[in-house]
Amino acid sequence: MTVMTEVPPEDRQRVSVRRSPRLSAFVLVFGVLGFFGTLVVTGLYPSDPSVGFATLFAYFALYGITGTIAVGIILWLLLDIRSRRRARNVDMGRETKSDTS
Repeated sequence: MTVMTEVPPEDRQRVSVRRSPRLSAFVLVFGVLGFFGTLVVTGLYPSDPSVGFATLFAYFALYGITGTIAVGIILWLLLDIRSRRRARNVDMGRETKSDTS
């Protein structure tokens, strides 16, 4: 049988708990959106035959993907600031297990 012991009040800490968005998810999603958005916009207009579609797409992708990732990071920052405002403060303490057989 496992018994949980009570934590003394002096071992408790006040911590802030919040749900924060993940930066990696925003960078990945907006990077993919930038890739396909650039692909669509580049494909809408005829390309110069001496340059070629792939070269033109690669050139515009530098700006399209970078720009949409920047927009995603700005959105992430705004949501992160919002999550800090909604943070809750709770008391935290460690409990120890003791096996009694």
